[in-house]
Amino acid sequence: MLVGRVEQKNILTDALTSKRSELVVVYGRRRVGKTFLIKKVLGKHLDFEMTGIQEGNMDDQLENFGDKLSDFGYNGMPIARPTSWKSAFSMLKQYLIAKKSKKKKVIFLDELPWIATRRSKFLGMLGHFWNDWAAYNNVLLVVCGSAASWMINKVLNNKGSLHNRVTQYIPLQPFNLSETATFLKAKKIKANHYQIIQLYMALGGIPYYLEMLRPSQSIPQNIDRLCFDSLGFLRNEFDRIYISLFDKAENHIAVVKALASKWKGLSRNEIAKLSGLQNGGSLTRILGELEKSAFIKTWLPYGNKKKGTLYRLTDNFSLFYLKLMIKRNLSNQKGIFLKLFTKPEYQVWSGYAFENICLIHQRQIAKSLGIEYIIHEFSSFLFLGNEDYSGIQIDLLVDRADDIINLCEIKFSNSEFRLTSSYKNLLQDRLSTFAAVTGTRKSVLTTLVTTYGLKQAEEHLDTIQNVVTINELFEI
Repeated sequence: MLVGRVEQKNILTDALTSKRSELVVVYGRRRVGKTFLIKKVLGKHLDFEMTGIQEGNMDDQLENFGDKLSDFGYNGMPIARPTSWKSAFSMLKQYLIAKKSKKKKVIFLDELPWIATRRSKFLGMLGHFWNDWAAYNNVLLVVCGSAASWMINKVLNNKGSLHNRVTQYIPLQPFNLSETATFLKAKKIKANHYQIIQLYMALGGIPYYLEMLRPSQSIPQNIDRLCFDSLGFLRNEFDRIYISLFDKAENHIAVVKALASKWKGLSRNEIAKLSGLQNGGSLTRILGELEKSAFIKTWLPYGNKKKGTLYRLTDNFSLFYLKLMIKRNLSNQKGIFLKLFTKPEYQVWSGYAFENICLIHQRQIAKSLGIEYIIHEFSSFLFLGNEDYSGIQIDLLVDRADDIINLCEIKFSNSEFRLTSSYKNLLQDRLSTFAAVTGTRKSVLTTLVTTYGLKQAEEHLDTIQNVVTINELFEI
């Protein structure tokens, strides 16, 4: 069952029914459901499909191409293996011409970065196939890959024969909370919004992980089985993710581990220092690849001052693994996750993980504030302090065109949040400091984003003017 992905499904359907040839690029991190989406929408229309072989050389890929052409075009009868990509695409062209069909001819090439081995001239020949024939003969060519940075740089931004040839592209993201809830309902897994938040903080909205959940188990039991059990599928998933996506993945892992070491994010210089990598072009490439693959997020400070840019680890599973799983991987005890609930480290992790969820669901926060149709910008703010004011850090603020700034205070709680007098003073001081050091003329409001709302909210309107709950984060 295809859950959510409405816009992405429409793009593929429109490409299938259009009156011109279409070249569609689909990319996104491993396990996010790219192949599933394409096959569910286009499966019965496919005239040719091939998936690249991981770590296969050019001969392996060409042999695979020939085998697939035999399966599709010659009812399984073997054909001669193509000796080059030029001959491979020539054979594909002849096969498609021989079909003599007026319907759109649909080709799906999966894991393109694995197919395009070094010095194979694959991309050049793919471009020639498109420019010389496919672009004029009612073809839908869908190319897909998990290495998002490679797909963007080598295909979308191609400067050779594929330059400006892409007609549509789909950067497939993990499910949001609403899509996750719909997916769980389809799997007959009963969970309320708070429990889904707990699940999302640990596994993120990765369909492949969610597919492994069992309706007979609670959310904590499922997490325990998948992540902490000696046979749990996700027990060793962390390394698999990065190794499958990046060359010299140990450098990407070093950056991710550095970012996990500090909750509030790191500057580029801090990342270089903690990861042991040189602060140069190589680090720029690694940060870019991680961000394009949706593992990290760049946060520009209020006022778009690039100097204060922070990088933050936003992949929930990576964070969960590094903060809670890795320390317990040698244990074969049962019920580890359930025992964590009372531990201080769980409380710290859950607070940060919930902040990540809020950062990912900015559109839902804007909708809750009633500003989805007002020009607005999300950013962060860091002030180190001076003789007059203490330092403050605001992870999320909304600068609005209607002369208002919302300073978001994000709190994860298992009940209504209680505002103590000391915390109330802290929030008021923070607001005053922000207004003074920025010199803003806009009205500055404090917004609380929390699970079940604010207890006795009307009594605290002088401090907190807006409250966003998790129910609103589940909006479509």
